[in-house]
Amino acid sequence: MALVTLTVLEGLERGQVLRNLQTPVTIGREEENDIQLNDERISRLHAKLQEDHDQILFTDLNSTNGSRVNGHPVQLRVLRPGDHLQIGRCTLLFGSDDEIAERAGQLGVDVMSLLPLVRPPTGSIPAGDDDQESFSVADNLTGENLLEPLFPGERPQLPRDLSPGQRARVSDVIAYMHERLKYLILDANNHENEVPSTLEVPWERWQDVLLMQRDLAKYLAEIANPDP
Repeated sequence: MALVTLTVLEGLERGQVLRNLQTPVTIGREEENDIQLNDERISRLHAKLQEDHDQILFTDLNSTNGSRVNGHPVQLRVLRPGDHLQIGRCTLLFGSDDEIAERAGQLGVDVMSLLPLVRPPTGSIPAGDDDQESFSVADNLTGENLLEPLFPGERPQLPRDLSPGQRARVSDVIAYMHERLKYLILDANNHENEVPSTLEVPWERWQDVLLMQRDLAKYLAEIANPDP
């Protein structure tokens, strides 16, 4: 069983650090949950964390008000250290200090870039330092002001151990999205159209579209050749 750490950043239980919880972990308003959060916006059995193929999955259990990760509504999500879970008025940080620092190192980014809602009291948090300072909530935290990237600095990995039929179906879905993006890009770059373009997109966002098409092409290659 995997062990997970959650820190309550916002809510009545603010400041609690729940270490080494054995999966599966249930979250809700009722006492029988592994994590009980006192908030009327939270369902009696709201969400669950479970392990699958060395990954921690977050599942919203058809709650009344839903769940968010980094500000985005989610039903099912592979969690990564540094993710913020928003359930009702409560915000929970997933991962221990060491796990978050390790992920930041893997991505080649500063720890604080993964923690839009938290900051250490002074200085940054060095990886592997036993005397590192604990995380604290940022001054401007509200339940509505978080909308960070779901996948900061990385693209999600393809599922493993798929059958040939499953690989083909996933490949079809990715190819469909790749083709649709291709037509968008070709039309946007075709200056011979008689009808002028009426859509203005910031350059940074347009680069995101081009990068997404590139990533989809990589997915297609990876799923066709799962063992490079």
